[in-house]
Amino acid sequence: MNPDDPLLKILACPLDKGPLHLLSPTEPLGATGPVPAEALYNPRLRRRYPIVDGVPQLLPSSGEQVPDDEHERLLKLISPISP
Repeated sequence: MNPDDPLLKILACPLDKGPLHLLSPTEPLGATGPVPAEALYNPRLRRRYPIVDGVPQLLPSSGEQVPDDEHERLLKLISPISP
């Protein structure tokens, strides 16, 4: 999935109906390495939804809860760093 894909503007978390952030496996995060697989992330509920063969899996049962340390790492990835 492309970060500029217009579909990302209308996709929503199936649980809280809020926006999701694209996690790309090609974006490294410093020394911690890249995101393991392409996914959509809901930082409010700390849930990650996989993208399989370009198709977001947005059933509530498809999402996985992210542990605290992983949540902090993902927040740094999706938050732009201010100069």
